[in-house]
Amino acid sequence: MSRKSKITQLVLLASSFLCFATQAQETGDTQKAQKPESEIPLTEAERKTIEQIEELEQKVLRPIPELKPLTELTVSPEMNDWMEEVHRDISESVHQSMIWFDGFFNDNPGHELMPKSLARISTSWLPRARDWSEVKIRFKLKAKLPYFKNKVDVIFSDDDYADQLPLESEQVKGSFEESSFAAAIRYIHKQDSKEFTDTRVGISGSELFVRSRYKRTHVWQEKHSFIFTPSIEYYTDDGLGARLLLEYDYQLNPDHLFRLNYSIRGSESFSGIRWKHGLYYLRHISDKEASVFGFLVEGERNGENGFLIENHTLSYRYRFNAIKKWLFFEIEPFVEWPEEDNYSTTPGIAFKVEGYFAKG
Repeated sequence: MSRKSKITQLVLLASSFLCFATQAQETGDTQKAQKPESEIPLTEAERKTIEQIEELEQKVLRPIPELKPLTELTVSPEMNDWMEEVHRDISESVHQSMIWFDGFFNDNPGHELMPKSLARISTSWLPRARDWSEVKIRFKLKAKLPYFKNKVDVIFSDDDYADQLPLESEQVKGSFEESSFAAAIRYIHKQDSKEFTDTRVGISGSELFVRSRYKRTHVWQEKHSFIFTPSIEYYTDDGLGARLLLEYDYQLNPDHLFRLNYSIRGSESFSGIRWKHGLYYLRHISDKEASVFGFLVEGERNGENGFLIENHTLSYRYRFNAIKKWLFFEIEPFVEWPEEDNYSTTPGIAFKVEGYFAKG
């Protein structure tokens, strides 16, 4: 396929998305004019289903403020004091930096609002069958800026994470050398229980980028949900691109969830279409423990090599909270079948320690 043809396809895809988003917004505005928003809320079943799915995902992958750390793992008083001091210093440093940044947008110095900041720092060791030396240090910092009525976030991280599925394991993906610093400001145009639209402008590695995303959620029968998320983007080096993420969730019960993801991406920077399929089973074991069983297949089609499967990954992630309520540990045995190794079986295991530093 010629470069001109690819550019034409991408432009058509981007235009279609923009038209779709515009029509959706116009339709929503028309409906609001005909009927007040207060008269067209979510049904009780839809609201309950969305809340249950979000609550379960929160329990499995994110810190829960009321968590009590496992009492079986204890530290000396000196170590405890040192850990608390480190946590306090990092949280305060991040928070003060966000106050300084947010202060640029304060037109009334006598009236100061406090931003909410959250930093996530993790260290992982990933011994594989043919590589026992890989160690990763990853970070992500996010803060809401109150002077924009909390519609603007500032995000700093060691990677753009744009190619990842929502539940894809960060430590099993790529290598440390492939990571690059990313920083972005995100503006939220619309956010409610059914629709979400945002635009992100920033830098990833040596590239400037802009990305717009539209997210639509559909719920039915109190157990099923479907999320449709198209986006368009532009990188100064890679050019125009577009993505589509589809997600289906089945809520088995309040502590068990099945999830199916499908993602495709096209860009001027490469031929063909990149795709990923992810199948996950989330289980909330207790208030201190959770697990994710996952199977991921990724590859490309319509490229120089035609249809190609680049890798299969089967993994089981066990996550628990210990010692401190802000400290999490993960153990993730996995098996890969990468195309670059002729699909030979490559077992491995990932060990991860992750700390959360929040304030505001």
